[in-house]
Amino acid sequence: MYHALYRKWRPLTFDDVVSQPHITTTLKNQIQSNKIAHAYLFTGSRGTGKTTCARIFAKAVNCANSSGGNPCLKCEICRCADNESLTDIIEIDAASNTGVDDIRALKESAEYLPEQCRYKVYIIDEVHMLSINAFNALLKIMEEPPQHVIFILATTEVHKVPATIISRCQRFDFRRIRTEDIVSRLEFIAYQEGIKLDNDAATLIAKISDGGMRDALSLLDQCIAYSDIVDLKTVSDAAGIAGRDYLFNILDGIFSSDITGIMKTVSSLYDMAKDMTRLCNELLEQMRNLMLIKAVPGNDMVMCLPDEYKRLEAIAEQTDMINILDKIEILSECNENLTKATSKRIEFEMCMVKLCAKNSNIAKSHFNAYTSDNSNPISKNVDDKSEISSVKSPQKITEKNEETSSVKNSDNKNNQSNSNEHTSNSLKKKVTTKDFTPLDCWDEIVDRFRNECPSAVGFLSASKAFIYENMILIIVKDAFDLKMFKLQISDVNRIITDFFGRKFTVSVKAMDTSEDPEKKLNENDGNNQTLSPVDKIIDKAKELNIDLEIK
Repeated sequence: MYHALYRKWRPLTFDDVVSQPHITTTLKNQIQSNKIAHAYLFTGSRGTGKTTCARIFAKAVNCANSSGGNPCLKCEICRCADNESLTDIIEIDAASNTGVDDIRALKESAEYLPEQCRYKVYIIDEVHMLSINAFNALLKIMEEPPQHVIFILATTEVHKVPATIISRCQRFDFRRIRTEDIVSRLEFIAYQEGIKLDNDAATLIAKISDGGMRDALSLLDQCIAYSDIVDLKTVSDAAGIAGRDYLFNILDGIFSSDITGIMKTVSSLYDMAKDMTRLCNELLEQMRNLMLIKAVPGNDMVMCLPDEYKRLEAIAEQTDMINILDKIEILSECNENLTKATSKRIEFEMCMVKLCAKNSNIAKSHFNAYTSDNSNPISKNVDDKSEISSVKSPQKITEKNEETSSVKNSDNKNNQSNSNEHTSNSLKKKVTTKDFTPLDCWDEIVDRFRNECPSAVGFLSASKAFIYENMILIIVKDAFDLKMFKLQISDVNRIITDFFGRKFTVSVKAMDTSEDPEKKLNENDGNNQTLSPVDKIIDKAKELNIDLEIK
């Protein structure tokens, strides 16, 4: 009977295991020094050697003639273990034995001494598939195991294993096997099997296998069945990556906004029963290739054929990294939505429209229409400090503000004549109490606090706010509200920044309940010996090294 290559060439000693020296060295040292733990957890992606290392370790700890931590492969125990006839090494598939009764049976059998070996070794593969009750039953025996029992748990999804189980194991994380190690192993096996394997073909197999040796050997097996000579064409045909012009037609259409051509291609693929989820994944892989080409030109991490690389380079030259990242984000969202979509075709076609809209003027025109809408409180340029209305809700503007705006616009034009002088004088403002006006949209901002920061509503409900350019003065009711405000100043700054789309210098003052903040704000400095809140914020600005000139 023919044995698959991944079974025939499965490593029999730790020295045969590739790309995992941090694990094999530790296990060999433990065996040599006789410092063996009672439980191990092997975790990592598929095909990286978890079960293989578990079997080698089970042989090595029981081998009477082990050398350097490796099993001798000649004694009776090693031969029986390789033939899978050794009763003291028990492999359990947790995917098929998920119940608590299976673990109870394991617990009962673990009480008996091994028949031939020094240790009875239980290898539980895909342990994350056990039920909660089964984990609880396993936990009890792992807490106080018999001295003759060793547990080796293997899983590809360690996050599903309870922390109580993990804490009782020595954990070993298996890395993805390096491409060069897979290529070397493939060429060695091909030589031993008398297979003609090109180096380029071996490299492509290694890239397609994505760090899994078992996947690489399975693909090599498939290539051998396809042709006696394994070259690039053989690998591309056997792996089903040849004739992928439809992918590049879609990619070209996405970056040229040819939605008509894309829809025709998608319709044709749908009629040929092409799975939309698989098509989305293939596009994601090609977008990743574009990202890598753009980020690290000439790298060897791109997974494609040589002629495809040239086409990807040509597409990458037409766009930039931000555009590629945007499209990866849209495709990732589509890939997630496809799993729960009623119609996968419609979901995928919607994604194509979004991708094309990123390159067209459709989104831009919608954005311009929105930002020019006078109903938007930040519809005007919020960076234009010449108008208070740019950061106020679009309510009526007093004549005094209009006059102030015209004066400031004139000042700005004069300042633009010399950019350096404008920069040096940007911190100098002629500020008086009359320049501060009530912030009309303050009630809307307080409403946002009700949803985003309810704890702040209490001390803001009776507050009022005033604004001058990039400075906002908030007057709260009393000293207690002032104290509470300062405790949540970061949330206040964040919500105000989100509301206006820009940052402001925010200051807060407290007043007595009998005082009217607007009246207090408009009081003349010469008629009142007590400093108004605006004067206090001016003093505060000076403390922050903001040069103020008061007229």
